[in-house]
This record gives sequence, C-alpha cells and structure tokens, in this order.
Amino acid sequence: VAASSSSSSSSVTTSVMRVVATRTWRAQRVTSEVVKPFANSFVRSSSNTRARARGIPTRDRVPVRVIHETLSSCRVSGPVRAAAPSADMSQGQGMKGMKGKALVSVSDKSGVVELARGLVDLGYEVVSTGGSFKAISEAGVAVSQVESMTNFPEMLDGRVKTLHPAVHGGILARRDLEDHMEAMENQNFGLIDVVVCNLYPFRATVTGSSEIAFQDAIEKIDIGGPTLIRAAAKNHKHVTVIVDPTDYTDVLTALGSGEEGSAEKLRTHLAWKAFQHVSSYDSNVSEWLWENGGGKGEDAASAPPEKTIPVKLVNTLRYGENPHQKAAFYVDQSLGEHDAGGLALSTQHHGKEMSFNNFLDGDAAYSAVCDFVEPTCVIVKHTNPCGVASAHEGQDDPQDLRQAYRWAVEADPISAFGGIVAFNRPVTEELAKEIREFRSPQDGETRMFYEIVIAPGYTEKGLETLKGKSKTLRILEAQPHNHQNGRGMKQIGGGFIVQDHDYLNPEDITFEVVSEVQPTKEQLEDLKFAWRCVKHVKSNAITIAKGKRLLGMGSGQPNRVKSVEIAIEKAADEIEGSVMASDAFFPFAWNDSVEKACQAGVKAIVHPGGSIRDSDAIECCNKYNVALLTTSVRHFKH
Repeated sequence: VAASSSSSSSSVTTSVMRVVATRTWRAQRVTSEVVKPFANSFVRSSSNTRARARGIPTRDRVPVRVIHETLSSCRVSGPVRAAAPSADMSQGQGMKGMKGKALVSVSDKSGVVELARGLVDLGYEVVSTGGSFKAISEAGVAVSQVESMTNFPEMLDGRVKTLHPAVHGGILARRDLEDHMEAMENQNFGLIDVVVCNLYPFRATVTGSSEIAFQDAIEKIDIGGPTLIRAAAKNHKHVTVIVDPTDYTDVLTALGSGEEGSAEKLRTHLAWKAFQHVSSYDSNVSEWLWENGGGKGEDAASAPPEKTIPVKLVNTLRYGENPHQKAAFYVDQSLGEHDAGGLALSTQHHGKEMSFNNFLDGDAAYSAVCDFVEPTCVIVKHTNPCGVASAHEGQDDPQDLRQAYRWAVEADPISAFGGIVAFNRPVTEELAKEIREFRSPQDGETRMFYEIVIAPGYTEKGLETLKGKSKTLRILEAQPHNHQNGRGMKQIGGGFIVQDHDYLNPEDITFEVVSEVQPTKEQLEDLKFAWRCVKHVKSNAITIAKGKRLLGMGSGQPNRVKSVEIAIEKAADEIEGSVMASDAFFPFAWNDSVEKACQAGVKAIVHPGGSIRDSDAIECCNKYNVALLTTSVRHFKH
C-alpha cells in the first residue's frame, strides 16, 4: 500500500501503516473501507499509554481527519497475503483455516502439553500465559503469548495477565447477537472458543507443613483465573471451559467429533464444574481469612455470619439407610479438616464396598474407641456401643487386645453379631487370629460375623490373617479424627445447626464425691471408664461397667429409668460391685433410677448433677452405702 497524497507526512504514513500492519494482517485485500474503522479505533484509543503499548511514539499521533485523508488517498497495489502473526500483533478470529482460538492458563500443568497438541491438531490456535506458555512452547507445540491478543505486557508481578477487554470480550461475546459481534468487529477483537484454566494452589499453600507469611498466602489468591473461568462458564453456549485435567480427553474427543448436540451437553456440564471449582476455591480463601483476622477482631472460633463448606464426591453408594433412598459419599475439603484424619479418609484394604449405614456405624465405633487412652476394643451396632473393654494393668500383658476383644463381645454377643469392631491400636497376627476364630459365647460354636474391622494400622501378617476371615469383611485403616478444635454440623428442615465437638474426656473434668461413701481406687477408674463409654451412647444413656469393661448399657429411651432397667438386665449376674454412669442428671431417685441401681448391686454412680432433687440422690446412695459422684458436665447425644 502506498500513500499518494503529497501532503501526508512520513510520520502520518508510518502511523497509518502501523495500524494497517497491526490490525489487518489476515486480510486478503486492503481497501479504504476496511482500514477506516481501524483508524477510527486507533485514534479513539490513542492515549499516551495505549500508544506506547502498541509501540507507537506519542509524537506520531495525529488527528483523525488527517488519517482519513491519508487513507482515502491510498491505492491498493496488489493483494496483501495473510502472514503469520508476530508476537506484537493483535489476534482476531484466528488464521484462515483455523477452527478457533484456545486460551490456556493453568497452575496444574498435568496433561496440558498433550491437550495443547491435541487442540493444534484439531485446527485451534493456542494462546497461553507465563508458565503454561513456557511448558507448551518447550514441548514444540505451536503457541503464542497472551500479549499477542492484548498488546499489553503482564504487570504487577503477574497479578495482571488476562484482565483485558480483548480477552474477556473474546470469551463473553455472544455469537448469536449481531450487536455483540459488531462491537467485537469495531474493536477488532477476536473470539476465544476454548478456555483452559485452573487456579493457584491456595489450599496447598496454607495447609503446608511450614508456616507461611500472611502476604505470601495473599499472593496465592488467584484473581485472573476465576475471572476467566466464570466468564467462559457463563458463555458456555459458545465457549468450552475446562478446569480439570481429567476432562482433557473427553473435550478433545467432543471437539473433534463435530456433533454439536453432545458437545453442548458437555459444555453445560463443564460450566457447572467450573463454577463449582471457583466456589470451592473461594470457600477456602474465605475460611482462611476468617481464621486470620477476617472476623473483625472476633474470636476465630466464633460462628461466621456466612459459611460455605466445600465437599468432593468420593463415590455414589448403593443406597441410603434403606434401599429406596439414593445416597453418596463426600469428603470435607475445608481447611480445618486438612490432615485431621477420621473415617472419611480411611483406606479400605479388603471386603465389599462401604454402604451408607456402614459409614454411620463405622464412624460411631472409631470415634468412640479413639477416645480411650488404654488399648481398647469397641463394638457398635446401629451407632451405639454394645461392647467396650480396655486392656489394663492386672492382665498378664496390659497391652494385649485379645482379652479386651473377648470382653467386648461378651458384653452383648447378640448385638455384636453383624456389628462393627474398632481398635485404637494396630491389629497384630495374634489379634487377627482371635477375631477370625472366636466363637460366640452363646453356644461356643458359631463364628462371630462382622461388617467392618477398623484400626489405625495392621501388621503384614495381621492383615493377611484377617482377610482370611471372610471375602466380604471390610477392613479399614484410619487415623484418629483430630476434632478437638472442630465443629459438627447437623441438617434440619431448611437449615443447619452447628456445635463444637464434644471433646471433653474424664481427664478434662473433676469427679466430685457428694456421698458419705468414698469410691475405691478401682471404682474411680471404672467410673471414668463408664463415663467415657456413656458419652458415645444415645440419650437417654446409661452404662454399667466393672474391671474396665462394659457390662450393660441402656440407650435411646424416652425416660432415664427405662435405660437403667435395660442396662441392669444386660449386666445380669455380673452387676454386683459394678459402677454406673448417666449422661445427664437423675430427675428422681427414690423408687426410680438411683434406687433401682443401688438395689441391683451397683456400688458407685456418676452423673452430671444439677437436678433440684440432687439431695434425694445423695440420701438414697447414703442409705445403700453407694458412692455418688458428680461431674458438672453433661454428655447428651442425639
């Protein structure tokens, strides 16, 4: 193209030609009608900053009239062939023959090179940023930097890379709206058809093994990434957004198939996934900020006015509590649950897949057994401990769990059959043999059947031996759930209720003797054992114990006296000299819970106290020479 007007200065010609070169490299033939809008656009945006960004000296900026005069005097000397874009050229729709443009900006670079190569093979032009560009280009895949779209360099230490109208206009423009496409044409912005983005590893940064400075954590809060993802997800009718490397193969297949129906369904699914990805990310940031001063001076343990909890699907379950109920299993990805252990993070070594009820019962059993200090076995049925026993001094081997296991079964062998067995010590070969071969105390012949065995570990021989008990026996390995500073949540109709975990144990409270009779040392130890047990039994809860083993328990009864009667019945002939714990105070004593226990042979009782009739309980225990203690702590469990 040559300027024929003699009045045109060389600087004007230089400016116009730079506009033409920058804006029309794809054109097959240049005319004044094509160039004039570009000139208008150039002049409208020719501030000092924009001029410098395009490499155009400020002194070369000229009035639009002069540029129009210059352009109108231009003549086309021949066809202008499309040339490959240079690094400083603004890219539009893509080169002739290209399917479209893909923007790749990822923190997790797993599979990104293969994805980029696949996109190029399908005919897409790949544009990328920073480390993603480096990884893709070093692999020999055709890629250009995002600056080629924006004509603007990354700035503020990478805080601003893709926050530019050329990028977000290309993503958000609706292809089915004429005014959107006209606006894009007026600005000479190209369309972006695929956005591949995942976010800075904020969670990994703030949950790492080493302390991190506040500002360093702040720098890991992604801004441009969520903006790209949300924009692409919003416009998913026209744009494919990918946040998960596991979706790369499916996307390449869909893009290559040309089947718009299936591709549209995939785009909608990916859009949901994108919004959920950003939501979970933001919830971690919000949680961290609240814990680090975001509560306006409030205690970080106080309840924030709003809260989002990120959970991730592990798998769907066969059914819920009953076969007609659908169910699924999720893991909590809150920062507070990172490395906190618990059943949700357990490893299953053997057996059938876990069911909804298995998870409930397993969690109840393992939460209970992990509360004990001494080597302990807990057996649970329908979330209630039906057998509990601890190995202790006085045995030939105070660390031997085999006797504790036998005692736990003997507490209620009928309920133990088909239950969940949990240990707070690793399972050895000797213990595994005991579990495998032990016969029911009822007939001495029937092998005990269990749904699950849970322990913090297994020896190699112990695991091998236990696997031989049954093909269906679920064998789980889990670390204790560190919930001392955590909270539990329960759903009610239309909402949730939240509370601190009940982490108080006998070591944390004072057992005050309120009767004339003092408990013996052995009785006090048994009272603490019974108190630890009753904490995990559904209210109204009563436990009777002796020799650090549960003899009987009453649970879930609408009145406390009935729970006492059930516990006495289960303790049977062994009740003489035992101790009893109640999760809440006794509202009545005479001819009620306290007197019935005393008459049955219980020799020491512990309850929270606090009833207006506490004096009746004291007088009753004094009459029967029974020790009575209070804790001022209640352990309701619903």
